[in-house]
Amino acid sequence: MASGASRVFVSHLAGVPVFDPNGDQVGRVRDLVAMLRVGGRPPRVLGMVVEVLSRRRIFLPMTRITGVASGQVITTGVVNMRRFEQRPTERLVLGELLDRRVQLVESGEEVTVLDIAVQQLPARREWEIGKVFVRRGKGGALRRRGETLTVDWSAVTGFTLEEDSQGAESLIATFERLRPADLANVMHHLTPKRRAEVAAALDDDRLADVLEELPEDDQVEILGKLEDDRAADVLEAMDPDDAADLLSELPDEDKERLLALMRPGDAADVRRLLAYEERTAGGLMTTEPIVLRPDATVADALARVRRQDLSPALAAQVYVCRAPDETPTGKYLGTIHFQRLLREPPFTLVGSIVENDLPPLAPDTPLPQITGYLAAYNMVAAPVVDESGSLLGAVTVDDVLDHLLPDDWRETGYGLAEAASGR
Repeated sequence: MASGASRVFVSHLAGVPVFDPNGDQVGRVRDLVAMLRVGGRPPRVLGMVVEVLSRRRIFLPMTRITGVASGQVITTGVVNMRRFEQRPTERLVLGELLDRRVQLVESGEEVTVLDIAVQQLPARREWEIGKVFVRRGKGGALRRRGETLTVDWSAVTGFTLEEDSQGAESLIATFERLRPADLANVMHHLTPKRRAEVAAALDDDRLADVLEELPEDDQVEILGKLEDDRAADVLEAMDPDDAADLLSELPDEDKERLLALMRPGDAADVRRLLAYEERTAGGLMTTEPIVLRPDATVADALARVRRQDLSPALAAQVYVCRAPDETPTGKYLGTIHFQRLLREPPFTLVGSIVENDLPPLAPDTPLPQITGYLAAYNMVAAPVVDESGSLLGAVTVDDVLDHLLPDDWRETGYGLAEAASGR
């Protein structure tokens, strides 16, 4: 190990960049792969699971690692880009060993694994698990935290046993700074059991953000393992168009049961979206764009644009409508891009600067025409208006891309490697 370091805890390795000898980043560490051994011998660390720029997960053997120091991993530069496939005898240190309940050999007391330390054997290139950081008692969000201590691997037992219910606090803490799309990628590669445990430990808003980034099969699987009341809460926290897409994958009986448990206003938005064909403006739109009345000021508009929970595409423009200003609104008057808002005095009424030279989309506009519309007018979002002139919602470019890319683009990292390398 570089810099004379004798031990490193795996929580400090999660997400750190991996560089080749020339200083070019190869990817980021997402997990470590270990092989349990008999006779109480510490598990051998076989390598790291590295997420490369294309989001592909590859296996990097420990023999290819020349240094671990200052929050980075250095490799020999020889990397096999074949996708990582876990073998039956292998264990993922972060994904499977953290949060396990094990026993202290000396007393038989049950403890929870918070972290694990790996170390390089002296004068050898082999690595093994050396120490285990544990907490006495079962702990949990509603329990008093117990005493923590660091023990040798040989001082605990129970890692080889199948566990019915495993917590996820330590794993979530390890990845708490990940963007929703990156955490979704982590969850996608967990076992179904572990994925359900992590989902149960996430709060509703965080889980909603992650679900929006997962493939449909994972979404359905996770939602199906939640209690109905919690599933309804998570659906309410999702963007209405994403919630509608997820519910459309469920059997009608399950869909109606969850809609009945949602708040009436949220359920009404989702029901409206479910009424449209999936690959049309009505099926793709969100029902929560920024809507202002014509007597609102530029200052009001900028305050709405600054909301942290808005996506960049939705924050790019506001829509001016007559009352009511909840979709479906009163008469749609036009759109104002945020750059125009920045050029006007704060007290200016938005009704005096509204732009209405571009025709809005009809709810039955098919996906190819939507794509052409956004491309032709260099827009990142477009209004969707019904025959009566009421604003129904807005189609954003990110939702359009989701339907243009291959179904497995999140897993394959479609085009991300080329984009990152500038090609």
